[in-house]
Formats: sequence, C-alpha cells, structure tokens
Amino acid sequence: MPEYQNIFTRVQVRAPAEAGVSLGNGNVFRQGKGFFFYWAGKLGDAQIGPIYLGFTGLLSILCGLVAFEIIGLNMAAQVDWSPIEFVRQLPWLALEPPPPEYGLSIPPLHDGGWWLMAGFFLTTSIFLWWLRTYLRARALGLGTHIAWAFASAIFLYLACGLIRPVMMGSWAEAVPFGIFPHLDWTAAFSIRYGNLYYNPFHMLSIAFLYGSALLFAMHGGTVLAVSRYGGDREIDQITDRGTASERAALFWRWTMGFNATMESIHRWAWWFAVLCVITGGIGIILSGTVVDNWYLWAVKHGVAPAYPDINVTPVADPALMGGAGQ
Repeated sequence: MPEYQNIFTRVQVRAPAEAGVSLGNGNVFRQGKGFFFYWAGKLGDAQIGPIYLGFTGLLSILCGLVAFEIIGLNMAAQVDWSPIEFVRQLPWLALEPPPPEYGLSIPPLHDGGWWLMAGFFLTTSIFLWWLRTYLRARALGLGTHIAWAFASAIFLYLACGLIRPVMMGSWAEAVPFGIFPHLDWTAAFSIRYGNLYYNPFHMLSIAFLYGSALLFAMHGGTVLAVSRYGGDREIDQITDRGTASERAALFWRWTMGFNATMESIHRWAWWFAVLCVITGGIGIILSGTVVDNWYLWAVKHGVAPAYPDINVTPVADPALMGGAGQ
C-alpha cells in the first residue's frame, strides 16, 4: 500500500519553477526564473525566486544599507579601524543617542548626530518595507493580516526609540544601537523605574508571548498529528469538516478542556502575537511619563506586598564615644 504523502513528509516535489500569478499593469517584472535549493526544501518550499522588489522594496533596502553603514563605520572608528578588534569587540560596541543636554534638538554628528541619522534611515527603511508588504498583499488579492502584524512590531520599535523619547523631551531616553548596549539599556530601564516586572502591561506582554508560543506549538503539533488524515489541508477541513479536524477537536477537548477550530486557532495565534508587542509598547511608553516607580505603583494598587519595616539599632559613631582615645 503506497504511503500517504503530504507537505510534512521529507519528499520534495519537483516541477517547473512557478512564476506566480499575473499582476497586470503597474507592476515591475519579477527578476529571475526561479531555482530549487535542496536544504531550503527541508524547511519549506525549495523554490527560490523569482524575486520582486519594486520601488518600495528597493528604496527600503537602500535606506537600510545607509543606516547599517552609519552604525558600522561608527563602531569601526571606536576601535581605531582595526578589523580584528572590530570583530572581537562587536557585541560591546554601540552607537549611542545624544546626551541629555541636547533634548530633542539636532546634535553634532560626533555627539549623537550619527545616531539620529542612522535612526532616521532605519525607520524609513522599516516603513517602506511595511508599505511594500501591504501593497504586495493587495496586488495579490490577499488579506493584509501580515502587514498589520508587522505594524504592531513597528509600534514597539517606535515606542522605544521615538514616541517615549519625544514625550520625555530627550533623545537620550532612546535605545542605543548595539547588542549588549541594547540589553544594558533594558536592564537599566527596569531598575530605573522600580522593576518593570511590576508593570501590568509588561505582565500582559509576557502572557501573550508565552501564550502565542504555546498556541503556535499546539497548532503545529495538532496539524502534524492529524496530517495522515489530511489535516494539512486546513481550508478543506474548515469548510468540510473531516475525520482529521474531528479527531483534533476531540483531542483538544480531552487535553485543554476547550476546542479551537481549524479556522479560529489562526485568529487566536495572530491576536496573541500582535498583543504581545502592543502591550509591551504601552508599558514602555507609560514608564517615566505616567508612572515613575512600578514597584510603588504595584504596592499602592495591591499587586505587590510592601517591604516590612525593619527596626535596626543604629550604630554609634566611635568618634562620639568616650574611651582610651580621649
């Protein structure tokens, strides 16, 4: 009996490269004819290309390269242009925002101006890529769900590097460009505002982060488990429920106590992922602008217990005590 094959098996289907649907006038031609890459086929579709960039895609890449070059050259200058030291110290190198005394003004290049310029080009690149994502979806007749999920991530990026610094009146409040300096900023930010773990929006963000990871894993595991019954054909199972979706629903009710459908699980996962960064961005924006100390806020609202008062006998100053010294 032949083994049932589906998109989750190790068999890679080979056919002439698919160029895609015709998009009509007003669209730049796709570049290349497409080719197959064996190891890409281990992860997904083995076909690479044809590639379409268009005006927004090309401009986005150019702006991103300008930002990347500004950051890289500034980091290289910090190690006296030594390639060896650049590679060795790369995790610790940073392009820092302007000092607090400049506020929201444009500082000299050597004192934060390069950071401002890199941020401008990087933000422009990201917005252009978002526009490309939106326009490509509309051109293909797709929903714009990916574009709006991308926009939620952009909101968190803007909350850290633009919205909150503007509300605080200083570019110095923004995040530096760099690996460890970025992490150091996050740790210092939490300490400065009384432990970010007491921020309710941070709590929500973490809940949605773990929840989306769980939902995606559960969905992927469920579809893999019922793929032998045709569960990978999810659209068919939505409109014409078969044994795959019925077995999956039974398993979910047995193990989770409720049932997600072949359609609803995707909406669950989308909202959980999107709300992770939206709530995180709100928590960042409120820190320092509305709440100065999240621990004290949590104590005030009954979220966290107050530290108990500890009566400690004060230590006497030896200079004020009588003895041999006198």
